[in-house]
Order: sequence, then C-alpha cells, then structure tokens
Amino acid sequence: MKIYIGSDHRGFELKEKIFQWLVDKDYEVEDFGAYEYDPKDDYTIFAEKVGSMISSHNASATRDKNDYVFGILLCGSGVGVDIVANKFDGVRASIGKDNDQVRAGRNDDDMNVLVIASDYTDENVAKEMVETFLKTPFSGKDRYKRRLEEIKMIEENN
Repeated sequence: MKIYIGSDHRGFELKEKIFQWLVDKDYEVEDFGAYEYDPKDDYTIFAEKVGSMISSHNASATRDKNDYVFGILLCGSGVGVDIVANKFDGVRASIGKDNDQVRAGRNDDDMNVLVIASDYTDENVAKEMVETFLKTPFSGKDRYKRRLEEIKMIEENN
C-alpha cells in the first residue's frame, strides 16, 4: 500500500503531523508538499499532484490490497482540494467528517482519497479517520461495483 499526501498552507501543520505519524507506523508515504509554510501557496498544486498519482495508478476494487494507492489531501475547508482531485479519472475523493462516514465511503464507494478540512478537524480525529480510511476494505457488493462502473463510464464520456 502506498500513500500520497499533500496540503496547502492551511493544512500544512496537520499534514506534517499525519505524515510523520504514518511514517512512524511504517506506512510507505510520499509527501507532495507543501514542504514549508507559505501563506501564498495554492491548494491546486498539491491536489493536482496527488490526484494525478492516484489516477495513474488507478487503484480499483479488483486489485490486490497490496497494490492499492491512496491519497490524503488537506486544506482549510477541504473543498478546494476535493474539487481538484475529483477532476482526475479514477479518483474518488471525499471530505472525511467522522469515522462512520469515512468507513462508509471506503466500504460503499471505494473512496481512494481522504480529504481533511484542517480548519475544522482536530489532530486526533484526523488520525482516527486516516486509520479507518486505510484499514476499511471495499465491500465489493454487486450494487457498489455496478455504481463504480457507471462512474467509470461517465468519466470516459466526458
């Protein structure tokens, strides 16, 4: 499992904590920035990098768990990076609200990018959501697979 992480200046401090926490837990994590606090940076740069990596790896429900790639993006509201990441085919990004919602996003929709609204999310809650995100498998139920195929068709036709 590989994890790509990125944030703008508003998510920078929380991203740094989550990144180190994941490294300490022996996850393979690649940081796409920001690498330092810059109040003038734009979230689009970091969300594009993570979204592009997830799209190119195309982590699908049919792949072996060890082949999965996941993304974690942070910005103040979470909305900006969410919008950018979802512009890439195969990316299923969603803002994490709490563990139950994140679990449902993985189980039902094979969410592959967790978005964290750093202005509204406590560090401990963020870490709990990340852990839930990484450990919850996609259920693979027929109706969920069908919906993912429908999404894929929409992506191909746009």
